[in-house]
Amino acid sequence: MKRIVVFFVCSLAFVSLTLSASAQSEMKEPLVNDGIYERETIKQRIPVPYPHLREADMIWTKRVWRIVDLRQRMNHPLYFPTTRMHDRSSLVQRLIDAIKYNEINAYDADVDDEFSALISYDQILAKLEANDRERADVSPITGRDTVIVIPGSIKWTEIRELEIKEEWYFDRQHSTMHVRIIGICPIRVYTRIPQGASDDDLEIQGETLKTRLFWVYYPHARSVLANTAAFNSNNDAQRNSFDDLFFKRRFSSYIVAESNVHNNRRIFEYVFGGLPNMQESERIKSEIFNWEHDVWEY
Repeated sequence: MKRIVVFFVCSLAFVSLTLSASAQSEMKEPLVNDGIYERETIKQRIPVPYPHLREADMIWTKRVWRIVDLRQRMNHPLYFPTTRMHDRSSLVQRLIDAIKYNEINAYDADVDDEFSALISYDQILAKLEANDRERADVSPITGRDTVIVIPGSIKWTEIRELEIKEEWYFDRQHSTMHVRIIGICPIRVYTRIPQGASDDDLEIQGETLKTRLFWVYYPHARSVLANTAAFNSNNDAQRNSFDDLFFKRRFSSYIVAESNVHNNRRIFEYVFGGLPNMQESERIKSEIFNWEHDVWEY
């Protein structure tokens, strides 16, 4: 009888842990309207259409890759919330939900950044180490082997960076410099703890790793991001969409690569050191804006 009671208590504890883990990964819907009015503006929005471009008008283009550190203050609307909320979500949460429900496609970042190979939702969960796990156990009642399924949960706090692939161009038809985002790649930053490490100084003993999760073709994702509200710290009634933040360039980033003859190599492959890397990044940035400035010199 005591074994049955112990097993029942352990089962309840396991169920509570399972519910708490699933609650972190799944959004809870309120049972009543959590507000004084129904928010419908963002849900009905469509992205601002891009103007048509002709090859004959493209007299200069430059492709660059940027890193967006989501922990910077300016990028917090893209990073938070790190736990599920019913009225808003983070950028990566919305993208992964869209991939899960086949609203957009995800492309394998391990292959290349040219959108040449698809990746499934389950493969993304594997990269996040958020797949359901099975554990073999023996039932204390029947004495038979049984399998316990431990649901996985995504650690949203570990997705700390974004890589943006974009193209700058000078349009001769309008005599202006513009930029268009081509793709977005979330990056997981986590600490790998070696086996046998003690509970003390885990951060020191661990190794910080970065994993590119997937690429999203931005022109196809604009319809999803335009219908998703981003937090506005100045006014809850007037929220921008994620597409607005990217369209208006309301994020902080730094350049990590430009198109080049050496297989589009990254800055860190030919420049060594933190400060020289940032100086090279600023040089590429200045080169883009100086080109437009030089066009108007007489």
